[in-house]
Amino acid sequence: MPVFTHNGIELFYEDIGEGQPLLLLHGLTSNSAMFYREMDFFKSEHRIIALDSRGHGNSSRLEQYTLQDHIDDALALLAHLTLDAVHVIGVSMGSYIAQGIAAQQPEKVAKLVLVATKSYGEQSSMAELFDRYPEEFDGLSILEKFKTSSSYIYHNQNRIDEWLKKTAQKSRQLTMKEQAIAADALKKFDFRQQLPQISAETLIISGKFDGLNPPDKGRETAIAIPDATFMEFKRSGHAPNVEQPKLFLGIIENFLD
Repeated sequence: MPVFTHNGIELFYEDIGEGQPLLLLHGLTSNSAMFYREMDFFKSEHRIIALDSRGHGNSSRLEQYTLQDHIDDALALLAHLTLDAVHVIGVSMGSYIAQGIAAQQPEKVAKLVLVATKSYGEQSSMAELFDRYPEEFDGLSILEKFKTSSSYIYHNQNRIDEWLKKTAQKSRQLTMKEQAIAADALKKFDFRQQLPQISAETLIISGKFDGLNPPDKGRETAIAIPDATFMEFKRSGHAPNVEQPKLFLGIIENFLD
């Protein structure tokens, strides 16, 4: 797994396949290993670059960082690899990073896919979920909250469990402290004023049963991006790429073709 250094921070990434570059950006507390299915599917037609964001996976673990740091890291990786323009797929937190890249340096993104996304937030989506259902989560420990929250987040739990198990086998996991630091980086972000600057052809996919970033958040984001297309997967929650993988891969393949 290659590594490069940006502002003293070690960042690990996968770089496999050949063809039009495709940058994959993972979700909060996960890492590039979550894309094992996408990497295998797209590597014959695309050069796949999958970054472990700072604080995640094999990249440097830090005491504090911001969403803008994530955006700057991804742009630095593209510069390190001397890539002019790439397709980008971002899931959840990765979709926020992708929005920042596409809005701040539009020429860097050819096609953009935002999955389980939103364009602003006062706090992490998980914290918002806990606040939305106080009768379910008040008084629980953080571990109990995470265990209880799954039914609000995903629709096909069996597929999620298999996916999480495979991802964990291939990567270094975060401690509870590191998870809290990662969540803090997503507080008080707002791309709504920047979204009209995005020039990439954009596809936004939400899951009907997503309690973290509900479909109305994805639809709202699509409205703000010029000529963006919005799709709602009817049998998915927060991970449409996992819960309806064949549909997801087919649609993305067609979109990138």
